[in-house]
Amino acid sequence: MARTFAESGSNAIAILDLDEKLAKEAAADLVQWFEEHGQAEKGEIKCIGLGCDVADEASVQGAFKTVIDTFGRVDSLVTAAGIVENFPATEYPAEKFRKLMGINVEGSFYCAREAAKDMMKRDAAGTIVLIGSMSGACVNIPQPQSPYNASKAAVRHMASSLAVEWAQKNIRVNCISPGYMATALTRVILDRDPELRDSWVNLTPMGRLGEPEDLKGAVIYLASEASAFTTGADLRVDGGYTLT
Repeated sequence: MARTFAESGSNAIAILDLDEKLAKEAAADLVQWFEEHGQAEKGEIKCIGLGCDVADEASVQGAFKTVIDTFGRVDSLVTAAGIVENFPATEYPAEKFRKLMGINVEGSFYCAREAAKDMMKRDAAGTIVLIGSMSGACVNIPQPQSPYNASKAAVRHMASSLAVEWAQKNIRVNCISPGYMATALTRVILDRDPELRDSWVNLTPMGRLGEPEDLKGAVIYLASEASAFTTGADLRVDGGYTLT
């Protein structure tokens, strides 16, 4: 996501991750890549990495304060933190349920709220993109993941609700709902279960898993003025899965 913004001309970027070391490494790698490949002059892009537990309100508030102290404002936000675990509903541990909802739902809300508060304080327009999932609109198979599906349905409706609430403030809130993607999150599951990967591919009309790069256009469209009259939308990037 961060690289997508840099490719589109953003020169002030913050990466938040539960692991602060990984966040700082990702920020440094991004700047280094653009400078070494002649895509940016030295010092042209400033990218910071911060540790943040999105399920913790105080952690989110602290991270956003650092971002605003560093860059002066928040223009666009993409919430991409999320987890998924597959358990039959009758066996789903309560503590894992709470953890999943904390990251997927509370995390999206806390981050969106802090971004909006800064935008409202400055009486400025802004864009917020919540990363949901096609699982928020359908019961995808074959894996059992009822709490995950519920969490992503919550994110999807959260985007719609915040979009209406903040529309008069010129803050646009939209949702992107990816389909089966080859990400760090899913690779852990698929490496343990190759048959599940085959099932996902076969169930997707386009016959493949999505790649993170497949989300680039959707993210920039919703974060930019190209979508100036679009708010509360749910843009599905799922290779046609939800059409079948």
